[in-house]
Amino acid sequence: MSNVNGNSFCSWQRKAFGFRRKGERKISVEAMESTLKEMRNGDSVLDMSDKSGVAGGVEDIYGEDRATEDQLVTPWSFTVASGNSLLRDPRYNKGLAFTEAERDAHYLRGLLPPVIMPQELQEKRLMHNLRNYKVPLQRYMAMMDLQERNERLFYKLLIDNVEELLPVVYTPTVGEACQKYGSIFRRPQGLYISLKEKGKILEVLKNWPERSIQVIVVTDGERILGLGDLGTQGMGIPVGKLSLYTALGGVRPSVCLPITLDVGTNNQQLLDDEFYIGLRQRRATGQEYDEFLDEFMAAVKQNYGEKVLVQFEDFANHNAFKLLTKYGTTHLVFNDDIQGTASVVLAGLVAALRLVGGNLADHTFLFLGAGEAGTGIAELIALEISKKTEVPLEEVRKKIWLVDSKGLIVSSRKESLQHFKKPWAHDHEPIKDLVDAVKAIKPTVLIGTSGVGKTFTKDVVEAMASLNEKPLILALSNPTSQSECTAEEAYTWTEGRAIFASGSPFDPVEYNGKVYVPGQVRLTHHRK
Repeated sequence: MSNVNGNSFCSWQRKAFGFRRKGERKISVEAMESTLKEMRNGDSVLDMSDKSGVAGGVEDIYGEDRATEDQLVTPWSFTVASGNSLLRDPRYNKGLAFTEAERDAHYLRGLLPPVIMPQELQEKRLMHNLRNYKVPLQRYMAMMDLQERNERLFYKLLIDNVEELLPVVYTPTVGEACQKYGSIFRRPQGLYISLKEKGKILEVLKNWPERSIQVIVVTDGERILGLGDLGTQGMGIPVGKLSLYTALGGVRPSVCLPITLDVGTNNQQLLDDEFYIGLRQRRATGQEYDEFLDEFMAAVKQNYGEKVLVQFEDFANHNAFKLLTKYGTTHLVFNDDIQGTASVVLAGLVAALRLVGGNLADHTFLFLGAGEAGTGIAELIALEISKKTEVPLEEVRKKIWLVDSKGLIVSSRKESLQHFKKPWAHDHEPIKDLVDAVKAIKPTVLIGTSGVGKTFTKDVVEAMASLNEKPLILALSNPTSQSECTAEEAYTWTEGRAIFASGSPFDPVEYNGKVYVPGQVRLTHHRK
């Protein structure tokens, strides 16, 4: 306790009122509020009722607090971390780039080597180290380590070397990282909300240190890329996607929040893996799942407001469409697999028209894959054509055909189809094989969203080439191992006539003894 003169204070008084011993430099709101919360038996001024005074405390019976409500009141202040705390904060750590003045101001003397290394030189050193790694997963882990210790340098590195590093921090490498996430896990990079937290999801959201969240990317891990159910280990996808929001979209990292909803997994291999980091139970379904998602979405709106964007990422088909429909009128939501992929593919098709000529309405489309991505792309293409030509949407859809695991989607299958496939069931005899569907439908555009590798076989691609002078072939499944075909195969089997795009646009391609990225190959061949 303190004496009358205030010369001696116990630890909670020093923390709460700002009195510091020599060497105590950082006073945080969190430490202060934690101490006061203990004193109040768990009550916090942030949680107290409106009967409390302006700055907390007892009820303002005489109106003394309210008399000053119109004035600016700062009950406590934030300070910038210093010393070791600063070096351990990835948001502000600059590594060896701290200047002499900064080292003095922030008590960094002796905590860093004496050399001052500009950010540009650090970037050069790190790129040299990354290029020495032979295994993509090693590069991924090195980039994640950098993000966790020096956020600014991480994004500078990514922005300045986007073609080289985008496949490292996202597809295709992120797929392998998710598969091995339990083994390479070092430090949490987002929020993990499991069924254990049901009933207190709002409290979990409040545990995240940032308050002004504008973008949330959330997954339940059931359909990660083309790899299937990876449970909690799907966290690599929201983390990677939000890195792109910052590097390519300029969104501040502090307003981004990656979240994984752990409702279990049906992947027995993960359930048997001693290093698996998620719940060891089968996936929740039905009412239990719906109630969990309802609570999560309500908590997000309550904690971050109505303007926060919630991006659904890699949910299985049966939940993805339902969630988008259910929350589309009450929340600001977006499904990248249904809507984002569709917009990018539509833009690519419009750009390709410069090479093949004509309009979208002149083309016939055949999809391999009738899930979220396939039906989402098909619907956006149909909407664009309908808008441009003023032809009814139902009529436009007749030029777009889909093939799923059971073959061509036709009217005779309509009763057994999932609801999102039914608009694409047209009158035609059943066809099982893709190559037969190509020969029968005679598409000018072939799009793969199946998640199954090597399904655009030589026979399929050659059939497309026999029907079209410049066949458009889009093998969009990720990661690269699950792509329907490679750029090299498409160009070789069409003798260089194909206009090709993949889900991993920066994968190198070898053709005629030279190495290109797919866009370069495409333009090179059409200049001949």
